[in-house]
Amino acid sequence: MISGWKTAVIENMASAFDGKMPAEPPISEKEVEKLHAKIGQHVVERGFLASASSLILGAGGKKR
Repeated sequence: MISGWKTAVIENMASAFDGKMPAEPPISEKEVEKLHAKIGQHVVERGFLASASSLILGAGGKKR
C-alpha cells in the first residue's frame, strides 16, 4: 500500500507545487445517502457497545 502511495506521489509531484487545486471528484446524491446511513448505523452500534461495556466493566466503561 505504501509503495502505491509513493508511486502516486512521485507521478503527481509537479502538480503539488503549481498552485492549482485539482477538481474534487463528483459524488452522487445516492452515495451521500448511503454514507449518511452508514454513519447512523455506526452511531447506533457505538451507543449500544458503550452501554454494554458499562454493564460489563462498571461505571465509566473503562478497566482500572
